[in-house]
Amino acid sequence: MANYGATTQRSFTNPPPPPPPAENDDGSKDSSKKICTIAFSFPFNIPSSPVSAAIRVARNLESFSLYYATFVWTVLFIALIPRRNVSIVYLVATTEVAFLYSLLLRAFPHSVLLHRIIDKRIVFFVLFVVAAVALVLTDAALHLLIVLASTVPLVILHAALSKRDAPVEEEEEEEDGEMARLVEEKLGGGGSGGADVQPDNLV
Repeated sequence: MANYGATTQRSFTNPPPPPPPAENDDGSKDSSKKICTIAFSFPFNIPSSPVSAAIRVARNLESFSLYYATFVWTVLFIALIPRRNVSIVYLVATTEVAFLYSLLLRAFPHSVLLHRIIDKRIVFFVLFVVAAVALVLTDAALHLLIVLASTVPLVILHAALSKRDAPVEEEEEEEDGEMARLVEEKLGGGGSGGADVQPDNLV
């Protein structure tokens, strides 16, 4: 009876707080979120050997020939603007002929005469010689030499350092090597298996 009417106190305990996020050695907090990383590939590198540089220059000159020609033509056109108006006329005329020839190549992609009998590199070289002779005859030879001396080294430098299509070629070589290795293993396994099976069949 002594405890009658006595009030009992209940203790309500709060749940323990969540532990703080773990910290790395450098003091930064560890996060469970996924971090997306973006890899950038630099399009230029130094060739490993002179032979590799020569191969790369030849490949890039063929691939970027239109861009290189446009670059040299633009610099030459700007150099001729102040005082050589007649030279500009000859330069634009030869450029129009080259443009029309390019349109013919695109209009007739299956023409044997345009694509096999007549080499387009020879045609463009002849047009370049004609333009150069016209510039010399119009007293613009100095402008032509200065432009070529300043742009050709830049073109060759870009062609030597640009690694266009190099990763693709390396991947194709690795895939070819892997395929050759699998074929050799398959043939070797088949030959050994056949040699093991033949005595059992004979018995």
